[in-house]
Amino acid sequence: MKMAGYATKVWDQDEQGNWYMTGSWKAHSGSVWKVTWAHPEFGQVVATCSFDRTACVWEEIVGEGAVPGEEGLRHWVRRTNLVDSRTSVTDVKFGPKSMGLLVATCSADGIVRIYEAPDIMNLAQWTLQHEMTLKLSCSCLSWNPSFNRLHPPMLAVGSDDTNSSSGGKVFIYEYSENTHRWAKTETLSTVTDAVHDISFAPNLGRSFHLLAIATKDVRIVTLKPLPDSSNAQSGLMKLDIQMTAQFDDHYSIVWRVCWNITGTILASSGDDGCVRLWKGQFLPFRVLPVVGDGTQAQGDTATPAIQTPSSVVAGLNQTSTARYYKLGTISNPNQVPWH
Repeated sequence: MKMAGYATKVWDQDEQGNWYMTGSWKAHSGSVWKVTWAHPEFGQVVATCSFDRTACVWEEIVGEGAVPGEEGLRHWVRRTNLVDSRTSVTDVKFGPKSMGLLVATCSADGIVRIYEAPDIMNLAQWTLQHEMTLKLSCSCLSWNPSFNRLHPPMLAVGSDDTNSSSGGKVFIYEYSENTHRWAKTETLSTVTDAVHDISFAPNLGRSFHLLAIATKDVRIVTLKPLPDSSNAQSGLMKLDIQMTAQFDDHYSIVWRVCWNITGTILASSGDDGCVRLWKGQFLPFRVLPVVGDGTQAQGDTATPAIQTPSSVVAGLNQTSTARYYKLGTISNPNQVPWH
């Protein structure tokens, strides 16, 4: 999927591995900043957010073919238009499916909103459940996809405020089952530069959480719940937060970070025109140069052309000719060998 101006485009992959466009429509009256998929359990559903101060939820409808059993034409239908924001909506993310059908938005005026679809069969009905106000503009957010019931639901919010004297730019919110409210529990005071993207890693058995941050470089933070630190009234736990890794290999602004489905590979893209992949001990093990049209450049990766792939979708292309590096492995998910 890609945002192109005011439009949103969707591609499918055929059995031969070729990509072809199956949908293109004008989604907003302003620039589209982000697009995200809901879990497939809820159908073919995406959400978009825009400079036009709105976020929209779209559903793909497949018509009937001329022959019984044959698939007909596809088209995307706008199911709802979320209009509570008074400024640009800078990010939108669906929540973990274990929490139901939730969508969170953040906006340039520093407000995070969480909506819920009470009836997943009726995507036209969404209710505003929670609203949190930050003192800084919001640029990105990420749900913690952890399935550990001992840890409360968690949401990270980043700010692109450029004033380093305004303090930390990443905020951690946790949901209290006792008060039924979201509360800000942590501020990452070590991240004072503008944050452009953040991403929690899927947690498959780890006793801690990993959060990747895209700022002037790539940073990886561990958040470990402290035992016996739960507040009796709120039910929230204190976190031991450590800066695990920091990489300046892009030598430029980093725009996007994204984990694979197992949380073992991190991809990052920046103004150096490359998508960089990190694995295991978070050594760089693959560099994918990207040219202006989004295709991968061929040849040596030592001196890539400087482009601006701010909307690059990070992925692993097995047929590319790229440079490899020796990498480490993690035998125990609870050990952190890159300390």
